[in-house]
Amino acid sequence: MAYYVINYSKLRIWEFVEYSKMIYLDGDIQVFENIDHLFDLPNGYFYAVKYCFCEKEWSQTPQYKIGYFQQCPDRVKRPADMGAPPSLYFNARMFLFVPNLCTYHDLQKQLKITPTTPFAEQDFLNVYFRDTHKAIPPVYNLVLPMLWLVHYCASGSKPWRYTGEEENMQREDIKMVVKKWWEIYNDESLDYRVPVK
Repeated sequence: MAYYVINYSKLRIWEFVEYSKMIYLDGDIQVFENIDHLFDLPNGYFYAVKYCFCEKEWSQTPQYKIGYFQQCPDRVKRPADMGAPPSLYFNARMFLFVPNLCTYHDLQKQLKITPTTPFAEQDFLNVYFRDTHKAIPPVYNLVLPMLWLVHYCASGSKPWRYTGEEENMQREDIKMVVKKWWEIYNDESLDYRVPVK
């Protein structure tokens, strides 16, 4: 149950109405270049990258076996009862959205009548935003097996649990980006400081 509480707490970000737009990033995502231009995308849509179920070990999970995802992002497959268009199922670990109290209250209302699913808030958000989702290029949420390590989601790749012992985690390029994550994490100049008035 704690898994769902933690994941669904993400919905609170819709309360941040002091901002006109926001980009949500999971804690295991690292930004390598400025992405401010995403804020210039047209209003009225929920922007996220299409999901990729790329990890070899994920093919052994119950979610994969019941048809949640295929290995190729262009062949994403969803159960019919999930309600999300198969080609648009997105990864809810990074997205651009508009904070709005009406949306927040409606999310809370819908959550009360929606059964939990294996991918928790990701499935929920996919159903909720199915009519307003617009896909953005995968460069904004790459996963380990793809071109470059940005989303540390492969087994053994989480920087705070990295041992280098899992498959492929001993590679020099993997060590380099894990080191880069720690450099950014430990850089005190990047810490948020409340402006002095």
